[in-house]
Amino acid sequence: MEYKKKILIATGLYPPESGGPATYTKLLEERLPMLGFDVMVLPFSAVRHLPKGVRHVVYFFLCVGYAMMCDLVYAQDTVSVGLPAVLAAKVAGKKFVVRVPGDYAWEQGRQRFGVSDELDEFQTKKYGLKVERLRRLQRFVVRSAKAVVVPSKYMQRVVSGWGVKPVLHYNGIDVPIAFEEPHRPSGFLIVSFGRDVPWKGFDALRRIAQKEPSWHLKIFSELPRVQAMGWLKAADVFVINSWYEGLSHQLLEAMALGTPIVATNVGGNPELVDDGSGVLIAPGDDAALYNALKKIAADPVGARSRAQNARHVVEAFSITHTLPKLAEFLKTL
Repeated sequence: MEYKKKILIATGLYPPESGGPATYTKLLEERLPMLGFDVMVLPFSAVRHLPKGVRHVVYFFLCVGYAMMCDLVYAQDTVSVGLPAVLAAKVAGKKFVVRVPGDYAWEQGRQRFGVSDELDEFQTKKYGLKVERLRRLQRFVVRSAKAVVVPSKYMQRVVSGWGVKPVLHYNGIDVPIAFEEPHRPSGFLIVSFGRDVPWKGFDALRRIAQKEPSWHLKIFSELPRVQAMGWLKAADVFVINSWYEGLSHQLLEAMALGTPIVATNVGGNPELVDDGSGVLIAPGDDAALYNALKKIAADPVGARSRAQNARHVVEAFSITHTLPKLAEFLKTL
C-alpha cells in the first residue's frame, strides 16, 4: 500500500467562518486525501476564545502535538498561525511550508500603526518599531520554510523581495451546485465581499451607489458560503474596489458563476480579468467606478457576454486543475 504523507494545515480561518482562506482550507482538507495525503487541520478558532496574550502560546503547543504525528506542516498565513506553526515544526523536527496570501506587516501597519503607503511603496521603506517587528517576524517565517507558496504572480514578485524564491500555485475553487437564493431587492444590485478595512474601498463604493436611486449595494464580511454564493449569483455586478489584492477567491467564484465584474487594476486582479471578461478600473478613481457601473447597468447584455468569457477563463482555476499540481509539489518536499 502506498504511503500517505501526513500533513498538518494550520489556518487562521475555517468554516463556519467565511472568507477565501476558510473556503480554500476546507477544499484542501476534503481533496488532498484523494491525492495521497492524510490531512489534519488546526484552525485558530480553537484558541480564539482565549485572552490575546495566551491564545498564540496555546496554539503553538497544539501545533507541536499535531506536528509530531505529521510529515509536513503547511501554514496558510505568515504570522497569525505561521509564526507558532514554524516554531512548532522546528520543535517537532518536521518540514514547514507557508502560503503567503498577502503582506501581514503592511496590513497591520495600515490598520493599526498609521502606515499610509500602498503595498509596493511599503516594500522599500522603513517604519516604526512595531511595524518593523512584524516585518522581521514575517521574514523569519518565510526564510525558515522549506518552501513558500504564493497565489498570484503579483505576490510572487512581492515575496521575492523578502529574500526567498516563492513558488506560484493559484488558488482553486469549487463552486457548489446548490446555493441559497436570496430575497434580492428590485433594481440594479451591486455586491461586494471582504473585511471592512481601508484598502477595500468600501466607503467609495457606498458613495457611488447612493448616486442612483435604483441601485442597491450589499457588502458582506461574514456570511455562510451557500448564502454568499447565492448573492454572487443574484448580483447584476460583483465589485472589487480595493487598492490591494493578492488573489481574490470571491473574484474567482463570481467569474465561475457568470456574474459581471468590475475590479481595480491592482495585485492579482489583472491576472484574472481583462477587457474581454470584465471591467478593470484604476484604484481610488470614483469617477471610473461610477462610469463602469453605469456601463453595466445600461448594457446588461454586453456585461453578461463578458461574464461568459470570464467563465471560460476561470476553468483553469478549478480545484480539480490546481490541486493536483500543489499535491505533486508537496510530495517532493
